[in-house]
Amino acid sequence: MLNSINPANLICIDIETAPAHSSITAMNDEWKELWEIKSARLKQENENKEEHYFNHAAIYAEFGKVICITVGVFFKKEKKENWKFRVKTFAGDDEKKLLSDFAGLLNKHYSSEKFVFCGHNIREFDIPYLCRRMIVHQIQIPQIMDVSGKKPYEVHWVDTMQLWRFGDYKHFTSLRLLTAILGLPSPKTDMDGSDVGRVYWKENGLHRIVEYNRRDVVAVAQLILRFKSLPLLSDSEITFAD
Repeated sequence: MLNSINPANLICIDIETAPAHSSITAMNDEWKELWEIKSARLKQENENKEEHYFNHAAIYAEFGKVICITVGVFFKKEKKENWKFRVKTFAGDDEKKLLSDFAGLLNKHYSSEKFVFCGHNIREFDIPYLCRRMIVHQIQIPQIMDVSGKKPYEVHWVDTMQLWRFGDYKHFTSLRLLTAILGLPSPKTDMDGSDVGRVYWKENGLHRIVEYNRRDVVAVAQLILRFKSLPLLSDSEITFAD
């Protein structure tokens, strides 16, 4: 598997999500009831209803929204030179526009079957979440993302969490832990995933979330190079598109 991965064909991706509303009080009674049913198993004794909503809503595509998508691609101009990495971010409050712009990028530049997504836990979170939110907004799912009806072995996404498992499905390894054990630059900033909703809704800190999101994508790129025993990216080999 590792030897067959061509970095030039990878679309490294990470998303950030937040609760769809700033407070549970913004939902009508039906949606409050639906939320209670959906999230009952996550309820903690020390959480009130507001805290419970704010702490967990973002993980569900039915109750959260995408606020940031970062993608990164490897490239090189000469065969013998080291890989370089280009990063582009889609972020904003208008989820439909964000998703439409992202889908447009995929349809325009990455419709070929040679391209595959790459990320950490993307099989169970990022890609399914994006697909569900696109359906909510009546956005056609790009071909590269549409795996409905396919068998697991027919989906060739490269998931760094799955690579690290080596067939062992008993535990979850975070991106931060994986970079630490491999001696790679940490994606950690002054926040982590559990802070995203608060930073977005209460601190108006989308710019901080973008930075956090970008660091995760760069960390995934470094992991791929490390898995393949290739030279890591230097800061000068990473560029950020407008």
